[in-house]
Amino acid sequence: MGTQSLRILLIEDDTIEVMKLKRAITKLEMNHDLIEAEDGEKALEILKTIEALPDIIFLDLNMPKINGIEFLKIVKEDAVLRYLPTVILTTSNNRKDVLECYKHGVAGYIIKPLSYEEYTKKIGIALSYWSENELIKA
Repeated sequence: MGTQSLRILLIEDDTIEVMKLKRAITKLEMNHDLIEAEDGEKALEILKTIEALPDIIFLDLNMPKINGIEFLKIVKEDAVLRYLPTVILTTSNNRKDVLECYKHGVAGYIIKPLSYEEYTKKIGIALSYWSENELIKA
């Protein structure tokens, strides 16, 4: 599908959602590298200690410790991390959340559909798009 393999940081506290994304990537036969963080705090630790930064971040909004919007604010204040495309992957279609995320420089906002087929299709489109982009390799 896409031309380059992506390093994806998934920030998601729900194990089932993590499994769902892994299954979608496998089903789509996309060869992407998935890094998992169960909350924003863990994700920040990973971003500080990892050798190669991810190409893209998939971020859930409703998480313990640091929620998605708080995480976004922290990342966008960092001189290096602010350039990482961050895509919200959430069940919330709350207009206030959408506006708040775009206000803090989010690269996309995907609402998780109920149907697995629709979910896989949305993930496929998002990953194809980002794998065709010129990304900053940090």
